Amino acid sequence: MKPIWQTLEQNYAENKARSIASLFDKGDRLARFSATADELYLDVAKTNIDDDALDALLALAEAAGLAERRAAMFAGEKINTTEGRAVLHTALRSSEAAPLLVDGRDVRPAIAETLARMEIFAEGVRSGKIASQSGAPFTDVVNIGIGGSDLGPAMARLAFAPYQDGPRTHFISNVDGAHARDTLRGIDPATTLVIVASKTFTTIETMTNAETVFGWLRGALGEKIGTHLAAVSTAQELTSKMGIDRARVFGFADWVGGRYSLWGPVGLPIMLAIGAERFREFLDGAAALDAHFQNAPLAQNLPVLLALTGIWHRNICGYDTRAVLPYDQRLARLPAYLQQLDMESNGKRVQMDGTAVERDTGPVVWGEPGTNGQHAFYQFLHQGTDVIPVEFLIAAEAHEPELAHHHDLLKANCLAQSEALMLGRSFEEAKQIASRLGFEGTERERQAAHRTFPGNRPSVTLAYPKLTPFVLGQLIALYEHRVFVEGVVWKINSFDQWGVELGKELANALLPMVQGDEAKDKDPSTTALLERLRE
Repeated sequence: MKPIWQTLEQNYAENKARSIASLFDKGDRLARFSATADELYLDVAKTNIDDDALDALLALAEAAGLAERRAAMFAGEKINTTEGRAVLHTALRSSEAAPLLVDGRDVRPAIAETLARMEIFAEGVRSGKIASQSGAPFTDVVNIGIGGSDLGPAMARLAFAPYQDGPRTHFISNVDGAHARDTLRGIDPATTLVIVASKTFTTIETMTNAETVFGWLRGALGEKIGTHLAAVSTAQELTSKMGIDRARVFGFADWVGGRYSLWGPVGLPIMLAIGAERFREFLDGAAALDAHFQNAPLAQNLPVLLALTGIWHRNICGYDTRAVLPYDQRLARLPAYLQQLDMESNGKRVQMDGTAVERDTGPVVWGEPGTNGQHAFYQFLHQGTDVIPVEFLIAAEAHEPELAHHHDLLKANCLAQSEALMLGRSFEEAKQIASRLGFEGTERERQAAHRTFPGNRPSVTLAYPKLTPFVLGQLIALYEHRVFVEGVVWKINSFDQWGVELGKELANALLPMVQGDEAKDKDPSTTALLERLRE
């Protein structure tokens, strides 16, 4: 692979001052630098990747063994080698009937059974057949989880607002007591269903919040609160000890990572909100993108193109971050969701074989919805000293036809921002503007300098017809596979997260000291902070 990297580096060195806009002068650039999957459209043309660079990037993916690694993942091989696990979140959304073996057992029947149980429970709650202690229908659902047990369903709940016709859904994740207190304020415990989402039922933040919420229920309903509880967990003994009926416990296998888990029982709050039929549409969208990822040629494969663009920006151009900017208010939580998906997966410094990585791995991922972000950090994007590659998301149609003029303005802003990042404004153009404003001489020069935009800043745009369950399924699966492709090229394991563990271990050791025990074996700074916080 080294000669391919060298080719890419040489291409960049020779062309980094080149205008991105000039690349459109050579043939039909869009034909090669855009692709579709169903009605999802990806445009990577506003980047400094030319035909030669794209050829090299595609060769890089092939040399990294992408096709083989992809086949191994979908076949259920244990590609998560540090934990000895398969990676089969894709199976949760697949409608295929062919056996899928893990350790010699077909996992498809258990997946289908769990989904059917979820649907029976969700539709029972939605219809009122499964009711509260008093017999009244549940009006609210509180989901208690953290990380993958929270970010996914919380993000999707907001995205699916136009489809929500079930109970109101709320999410508690932060161990900060303010999160529980503020979420529960205004909710009636008599008609609230509580879901505790923790695979092991030992996650300290989740279990602390669960005890608090259970106490809130008992304060209103008495000691017997089982009719108000459900769980997403594999720890049947622990859930039983907490009074949760086994029939209301939904488990998932260890080959589903937390940040990839909203397709199964972790998605129960979504199903309660929008119903089983809409939830299946969500799964179908992801499954359609899975099929595209497996079957489309690499040069027209959306996850591959998106990943190779990311690798170009991270490793060849040296850009440390990327901004994900959905021009869709209902995708306000998507950047946070992708932050975990990307940074927990590819924030690695060791290759699969245990040696140090050869190149920088995952970038910082961040973002906010447009147009709000335009009035916050776009100044930095356009005129800051760092170049930040941007990924725009935009729907052709909104859910509010009576407010179509709002959406027209939203689309105009999105397209204008990507154009402005690429084209910029020259000093000469800025001088003409300064002249029209009445500035002359050195003041005109000074004013023009402030109004000059360097441009030549890359962006990617994802366009889709409308934010439906099917489309959101496509979008999330697209980013999942993008992360996978990048991880394959970097030779890292995208499916473990050992970096999360050390802080947890130290927090458990520190808790007694925070609560009053003598500080032992701590550095002077930590000891002083403990004393300060106790005071």
